Parts: sequence; C-alpha cells; structure tokens
Amino acid sequence: MAASRNRQREAREARDRLRRYEAGQAVHSHRVRRRLIDNIAGIAGGVVVITLAAITQVVYFTAGPGAPEPLPSISPSPSASVVAGQNTGDVPPKSIAEDRDWTGTLKLNDVTLGIELDGKAAPQATAVFVDLVRSSFYQGKTCHRLVDSGAYLIQCGSVNGDGTGDVGFSYGPIENAPADGIYRAGTIAMARQADPYSQGSQFFITYEDSPLDASTGGYTVFGHVTSGLDDLIEQIADHGVAGDSPDPDDGPPAVATTITGVSVE
Repeated sequence: MAASRNRQREAREARDRLRRYEAGQAVHSHRVRRRLIDNIAGIAGGVVVITLAAITQVVYFTAGPGAPEPLPSISPSPSASVVAGQNTGDVPPKSIAEDRDWTGTLKLNDVTLGIELDGKAAPQATAVFVDLVRSSFYQGKTCHRLVDSGAYLIQCGSVNGDGTGDVGFSYGPIENAPADGIYRAGTIAMARQADPYSQGSQFFITYEDSPLDASTGGYTVFGHVTSGLDDLIEQIADHGVAGDSPDPDDGPPAVATTITGVSVE
C-alpha cells in the first residue's frame, strides 16, 4: 500500500517538474522573441534616421538655403509698383543727365568718396541719382548690405533703410553693363530685381573687382569712385558682415553705415 502511494507521489512530482520546465521554456522563448523584435525595430529605426539625414543633406545642398550661389544677385526687395518690361511711376526724365559727366562727393559715415557719374553712357540712371540727390532723398539713408566673398560691395539707398520700401517709381532698361560681367573696384551701379525695369533708388559700390550674375543682363553702371576707396575698405568693408547675420559673407555691415552727405554738380 505504502509502495503504491510512493509511486503516485513520485508521479505527481515528475508531472510538476515537467510543467515548471515547460513554463520556463515558454517564458524564455517569449523573451528571446521580444529581444529579436526590439533589435529589428532598433535597426529599422537607425536605417530610417540615416536615410532621412542623407535626404536632408541632399535637399539642403541642392535646393534649399544651403545651395551654393557663387555669383550674388544685387537686388532690392520687391516693390508693388514694378511691372515687368516697362517703367512705372514718375521716373525722372533722362534729360536731367544732360549727356555729360557729373562730379561730386558721397560721404558714408566719416568716409568721403569722390565720385564721377557718366550721364552719357547711363543717362537714365544718372538722371535718377541726380534727381534723388537734389531732393535730399539719400541724406540719412543707410547702407544695409555688405558682400565680402565672391563679390565685394556695399549696397545703399533703400527707402526703409533695410532693403525694402517703394521709392514710387521703377525704370529700365539696363545701361552700360560690362560685357565681361566684371564690375571693377570703385564701380557705382544700380541694384535691381530680375526684371531689368525694376531699378529704383538702391545702388551699390564695389570695393574690389567683382564678378556678378549676368544671366538677366547685368547691372547699370552709372559712375565710379575717384577717391577714398581705401578709406571705405579700411573703415567699413574690412570689418565684414554683422555677427548676427544668417550669412557671414552677405548681410548688414558690422560697422553701421549711413549716407551722411552727397552732392553732385
């Protein structure tokens, strides 16, 4: 009788051990599967991150703000008055230029530049500049842009002092643009948008020889600096672009620059 009970007890213990073993195996198998799934998910996530990073790099450097732009466009902000292919507003007449050379001075901060305007080669731009000088438009206006890589220039004369504003007219066509696309040191030229008839009050001065985008016809050269260019470089251009500019080579000048005087005769 006792032997029979012993055999039954041993059988129950054997069955219990088998159940515990099978349960342990099930838990182990679940853990293995879970780790495998986690590993696969981690690898897949890494691949996605790497792929997105690669795509971002491609987009940034080929189509986005990181796309290289070797030849800068010297353009004012769009004006509501600009109509493609024709003058708009009350454009000063070409006759103001008198088909002659003009001499004068342009003072930026404490730097006095001697200037000469070519009323024969660029009568419309010269007429506009002379008329705006006579009306004291330029007095106190800022030079809002400095470019010191690829091209080397300072841009001035916007209505609002930051590249924006509507002077009330726009005009064209482009006059006296250099055939080789090189704007020699001391060049004074009109800024514009892509439309050749978008010229207004803004102008730029190159302080070193500068290749500029000629794909839409170049820029109207209406004068040149005859003296003071070295002082402009030393006191303003050499200090570069303001440190908070998104582009370290193209932005507001680090030395805040104002037109403190201008005269022509």
